[in-house]
Amino acid sequence: MPELPEVETVKRTLNMLVAGKKIERVTVSLPRIVRRPEDPALFAALLEGQTIRNIERSGKFLRINLDGWVIVSHLRMEGRYGVYDAADPVEKHTHVIFHFNDGTELRYRDVRQFGTMDLLPIGEEFMGAPLHKLGLEPLAPEFTAAALGAKLAGKKNRIKTVLLNQEVVAGIGNIYVDETLFRAGLHPERAAGSLNAEELKKLHRCIVDILTEAVAAGGSSVKSYVNGQGESGSFQDQHRIYGRKGQPCHNCGTPVERIVVGGRGTHYCPECQKPNEGGIRA
Repeated sequence: MPELPEVETVKRTLNMLVAGKKIERVTVSLPRIVRRPEDPALFAALLEGQTIRNIERSGKFLRINLDGWVIVSHLRMEGRYGVYDAADPVEKHTHVIFHFNDGTELRYRDVRQFGTMDLLPIGEEFMGAPLHKLGLEPLAPEFTAAALGAKLAGKKNRIKTVLLNQEVVAGIGNIYVDETLFRAGLHPERAAGSLNAEELKKLHRCIVDILTEAVAAGGSSVKSYVNGQGESGSFQDQHRIYGRKGQPCHNCGTPVERIVVGGRGTHYCPECQKPNEGGIRA
């Protein structure tokens, strides 16, 4: 699933490619992708004549801002956007096409068909689902160690599970939680509320640094992720722990282990990430 760095990269790419384009019509070939309005024909009708003003991001969601509407789009497992000429062949699994008046098209393709689109009036996108419960935005100025500490305070759940909760911190998924906890030297099963002040500051710094570096690298192309221009990211070449089961730790040489935490495969170094006081075991 694309995480914050990948979605941020898609956002930046689409701003270059489609901002300012006017929608002539919309084709929806898989109705369940569109959640609101429930009638995909109404979705298409409301978008006719709308101009894409810009694209923004909230956590793992894209917000495509139009004249009076905003499309809140979640790519889920394998959703992707691409810009094509109208004459280009339409690939299989292309479910929504935004036809522009300049002869180009923005196409949404999703092999797994898990992605969603919600069309909402501008100004109401944060009043209800899917954005109203999103947690801290980790690349925003408001994301401080104190703000993170307030979210973690008193929580007995594992730090890995808590950081994956989008109502705590928005946008971080399995890859970047593993990378962050490794750099911070925290065991993934450590109780979230047990961190001391120095550990909390380090965790905060590592979250910001890891995500910033990943955005700069265009995200991680572990499976099928590409940006709006069909380009892969390169941060997977900088992964220090994720997906490295059995390989030597970059820091100490100890073989990387893989466990399951909260139902998610989790990579960590048993030497660099020891379960200190407050840690819990499954």
